[in-house]
Amino acid sequence: MSELNNVEVADYLKQHPEFFHEHLDLLEHISIPHPSGDAVSLISKQLELFRNRHHEMETQLNGLIEIARDNDNSANKMHELTLAVLEADTLDIAIENLSVVLAECFLTDFFAVKIISADKHKTALAGLFVDPESEELTHFMDELNSNKANVGHPTLAQARFLFGENALEVKSCVIIPMAYTEIEGLVAIGSCEEDRFHYSMGHLFLTQMSEIIGTRFAALLKNS
Repeated sequence: MSELNNVEVADYLKQHPEFFHEHLDLLEHISIPHPSGDAVSLISKQLELFRNRHHEMETQLNGLIEIARDNDNSANKMHELTLAVLEADTLDIAIENLSVVLAECFLTDFFAVKIISADKHKTALAGLFVDPESEELTHFMDELNSNKANVGHPTLAQARFLFGENALEVKSCVIIPMAYTEIEGLVAIGSCEEDRFHYSMGHLFLTQMSEIIGTRFAALLKNS
């Protein structure tokens, strides 16, 4: 189909003078010169303000929609994580479920849990418990003392303790302390990507994750 030329467009508009009444939104995207030359009519100025305001509101609306979409995604992910630990009746299964959910829903590459306890517990997962007097814990004093998540690049010592033979593959990670009356420990999730986890990320979501995991782990330990 060939494109319309200027004459054909002009003829069409002459034959359909009501066109812009039915397509008022088009006025926002066209420029109409004023007979007075450089002088700007009040109507033209009002139209210009209307266009600017419309674009501003459209940008704000798109931003709100994006925030709502992100919040929905975060809520769905947290729901899946909560179900993963609630459905488990042993600590071993809870950790296995978490590993799957974090990989599928949170797109993580590595996952580790360390529970600080001198007591011996029956578990099929080697290296899950760490003695409170272990020198390895000195690498996590900032996280444990502040009870705040550390987001960014782990030190080599931290990565080796948490992720073992995969330490050198972890380019960014989140280290979340668990600090409850019944349980104390660390939850860590890592990625092969440098910018997957960075310091500017919000900590509220990570704190909620720690609370869910820690609360369930404490209950499972009581029953073990």
